[in-house]
Amino acid sequence: MLRTRIKICGLTRPQDILAAVAAGADALGFVFYQKSPRYQTPEQVRQLLACVPPFVATVGLFVNATALQVQEALVQAPVSLLQFHGDETPEQCAQVAALVNCPFMTVIRVRPETTSADLLEYESRCQTASALFSGLLLDTHVDSYGGGGKVFDWSIIPEELAPRVVLSGGLDAQNATDAVFRVRPHAVDVSSGVERMTGATRMPGIKDAARMAAFVAAVRAADAALTDLQENPHE
Repeated sequence: MLRTRIKICGLTRPQDILAAVAAGADALGFVFYQKSPRYQTPEQVRQLLACVPPFVATVGLFVNATALQVQEALVQAPVSLLQFHGDETPEQCAQVAALVNCPFMTVIRVRPETTSADLLEYESRCQTASALFSGLLLDTHVDSYGGGGKVFDWSIIPEELAPRVVLSGGLDAQNATDAVFRVRPHAVDVSSGVERMTGATRMPGIKDAARMAAFVAAVRAADAALTDLQENPHE
């Protein structure tokens, strides 16, 4: 059976980490960007990392951080993968990753004018810049950094690129099955789509165990449908 990897980002509480792992998350994301409502200090992330069991990846999200800031953060909170989510160039990402000897992925914040060729060209630049490059994360461009909870036009993702990307931007249990079935990405990344709601108000950084489980189930439903399509292409 095909298995799309799942990252749940913006975690701030030990109980949410345990619930995310129990739901089936493959990776957990921690936000080091101070302007984010999901920001955690390196010391707070260090304590959260103590709750993560073996074989679950940990990802540190940075936005336009200096090499020294990343280095100092990882001394306290040694995540297994860096995520550069600002305006960093591939070359800048490569320099920081080399300093801390940590693999990284970098974001493309997709604009309405972004083309398929732009995505392929950017991936090529990243691959050329560093052997530590792990992959692209595709998110929707908004005025703020760190994710805006909005969906972009998935049709611009080239078929040959899709199996290598992490798809993000406005995903939740309602659209995850369709997203995975249509794009067939390597992984999906969710944050606000699995957060607790109080009425119509979202609680940034506070995850909802039921919503995380529903999101994972939606992704697995797409995996099952794609597996069935591969095994029975003419039915």
